[in-house]
Amino acid sequence: MSPAVFLDRDGTLIEEVGYLDRIDRIALYPWSVDAVRLLNRAGFKVVVVTNQSGVARAMFDEAFVGEAHSFIDTRLREGGAAIDGFYYCPHHPDAPIEAYRKDCDCRKPRTGMAEQAKRDLDLDLGRSFVVGDRWLDVELGTNFGGRGILVRTGYGEAEVARPKAGVDAALVAPDLMTAVSWILQQQP
Repeated sequence: MSPAVFLDRDGTLIEEVGYLDRIDRIALYPWSVDAVRLLNRAGFKVVVVTNQSGVARAMFDEAFVGEAHSFIDTRLREGGAAIDGFYYCPHHPDAPIEAYRKDCDCRKPRTGMAEQAKRDLDLDLGRSFVVGDRWLDVELGTNFGGRGILVRTGYGEAEVARPKAGVDAALVAPDLMTAVSWILQQQP
């Protein structure tokens, strides 16, 4: 079983633009390729986990989410970095589209996406990390027995200003590259 680093997508791996609804709005942070490549070389599985309630809100469809992930994957691979799996939750409990209106197990901070990745990729969640720009990402790590890191990119700076009771980050980092450097120092 391999440890993993679960990455939030928007605001962590790519720039936060609100609801991403066009491919031309995707911009990797300057350090994203190098950060993912370092994790690959260190033997971590790298997994993207992202809540995409824009599907449930009829802002874009699941096909677009797949196209966006393919675009991101291609940009990373061009730089010698690889994502082992992309997982997303299209649901929202108050969705206008009935098919997506549910209180599901996959919406972060619940562990459904991480549990599916564990089955698909043979992951050791107890040795894994979550890096994201919201407290719910940190909480996801705690919920599956790993560690959560909050980055200050995306919504992270605002999140730091509003701590969530009972949710403690293993680290608050300026960006993904700093988080990855810290993760690599935690290995035995």
